[in-house]
Order: sequence, then C-alpha cells, then structure tokens
Amino acid sequence: MSINMPIRLTALASSAGCAAKMGPQNLAQVVSPLKNVGVPQDLLVGLDAIDDAAVYRLNAEQAVISTADFFPPVVDDPYSYGAIAAANAVSDIYAMGGKVLMAINLVAWPDDLDPAILREVLRGGSDIVAQAGGAIAGGHTIIDSEPKYGLSVTGMVHPEHILTKGGAQPGDILILSKPLGTGLLTTAQKRDKVTEEDIQAAIASMTRLNLKASEALVAAGKGVHAATDVTGFGIMGHAREMALQSLTNMRFDLASFPLLQNARHYAKLGCIPGGAQRNKTFLESHVSIAAGIDPIDQAILWDPQTSGGLFAAVDQETWSQLSKLASDVPFWRIGQVTDKVATENEVLLSVQ
Repeated sequence: MSINMPIRLTALASSAGCAAKMGPQNLAQVVSPLKNVGVPQDLLVGLDAIDDAAVYRLNAEQAVISTADFFPPVVDDPYSYGAIAAANAVSDIYAMGGKVLMAINLVAWPDDLDPAILREVLRGGSDIVAQAGGAIAGGHTIIDSEPKYGLSVTGMVHPEHILTKGGAQPGDILILSKPLGTGLLTTAQKRDKVTEEDIQAAIASMTRLNLKASEALVAAGKGVHAATDVTGFGIMGHAREMALQSLTNMRFDLASFPLLQNARHYAKLGCIPGGAQRNKTFLESHVSIAAGIDPIDQAILWDPQTSGGLFAAVDQETWSQLSKLASDVPFWRIGQVTDKVATENEVLLSVQ
C-alpha cells in the first residue's frame, strides 16, 4: 500500500523520466583503463567483456554474481519508486541466469526531504527483494541534493549455466520478455500528460521481476546462446552490445515489438526522455532503419528502459519451447540474428 505524499518526487530529479545512465560511448572510455588489470583466473565475467554483472567462481558448482544499480525517481509514488529501483537492480542477477541472495541499500537523500518518504522507498525495495527470495542485509546513505535509490545485489549461479551477452549465432531468434516504452510513460508523468491507468500499467511492468523469464532461459539450456536485460541504453543499445560481443548482425521487425499501452501516443506528444536522444546520437550510425518507418515509431528504438525485460538470442527449437509458456512467462519474437561478421566495425542492426 502506498502513501499519498504532498510532493512530486520526479520534480526533484534532474534526470527524471528514465533511469538515466552515462552514455555508452563515454562509459566505454572511462572503464577502458580498468580492463586486464590484475584479473584473477576465477573472475569468470568482468570488464574484459562487459556484461550485466560480475561473476566470480567459488568452486566447481558455485559462482557469486555481484552488481549495483541506482537512479533518481522515475515515478512520483515513493513505494513504487523503491520497488522499481529494486526490480531493476535484481534484474542483472536474472540476466546472468542466477538467483538473488541478498542486497544492500544505496541511498542519496536531501536532508530537507521528509524521512517518511524515504521509509516508503525502502519499504518498496525491501518487498521486491523479499519477492526475489533474498533479504536486505544493510546499506549506505549519504546526503545529496537529489534523491537516488538502488541496490548492490549479490547472487549465485552455477559456473556452467551463466547467461552472457556473447554467443548469438546466425539463425537465432531474438526474443523479449517485457513490453517497451517505460521512458515515454514516465516522462509523460513528469509532464502531467499521462493517464493514471497508463502509468499504473507501466509501474506494474517495471515492478514485475524477470525471475520466471530467467528460469525459463536457464531451463532451456544450450539453446539459449546469449542474454541480457534491457535498461537505459534501450532495445537498440543492448542489442548492439550483444551483437558486438557475438560478432553478428541482427534484423528486427518493428511491428512485432511489444509496447506498453499508449506508448506510441506519448511519443507523438513529444514525451521523449533525454536519454533517448543520447542513445540515438550514439547508435543511429550503427542501425539501418527501413525507409517509411514513422519517426514516432522510431522513438521506441532509442527509448531508455527502466526495469525492462530480458532480451535473448535462442535457437529455433528453444523458441518453439518458450513460445508455449506465453500464459505464464511471456516472450515476444522481435527479430533474428542474420550473419557472422569478421570485425566489430562490420556489426550492423537493421530495422524493418
């Protein structure tokens, strides 16, 4: 149950409307000096091939997953904001095929903002972590001019069952487990243009854990060749990460993209988050868009997602299995891996 606070949380966030991330180009530059520096043999996933979380092998059957994520408010309701931020953070564990063990709260909070609001934020986060099967085990709080909340999450995975971004193969089916459009909807709320029904539908999607989708991919075994979750870089940004690490090209059918209700309507109203323009600037030279596709529809390609779905490349047999789970674990077929390339410079995404 949420409380009705007499303040708009998104009005306090300079980057409200999406989980604003550093742009992919800048991020690549700042982490480049850290690669290949004292990397232990048991660090199975680190900065060498950037993925959704780090993975460290403990023994032949256990590996620890470690990740962190936090951001300013994306919705006004404090409880929902906390739940969304937590679901977004634990999603990295699911993107690696793991289980959530525990989480640490990460909080930045203005000293003149009612602590009761923060209590609701933390309650929302705690409920999501409990739903994921983990526990809040501590935290760290600082005073800041802008509220921010998230989690550092620890998980566990079998070393031989890790899902990673690399490995997509020609002929693979590209699938997605949640609809797109969270950046558009949350920006529309910030601008007082969203209906209550539409923002609640977006919140329901953002707080839905990727647990079942992850379990389905892990159960599918070797037929799942690559996986990630869709967050601030948008569907094209995360698809490009997968394509680069797999050295493959990918083709997408825009008409098959699942969308949150009225997402296109809010794009038409101009409710485009700032992160979308950053994504477009970086990615548009790497994405071929068929002539005739409406600019309003193109906005979906760049829209930064908060707590988006799992995006995976699977073989045809695995897709046949997963498509039968639609009533319990929805997956949408949105494209296909087309061919192998020799170098990263040749990687191209195409949208029809």
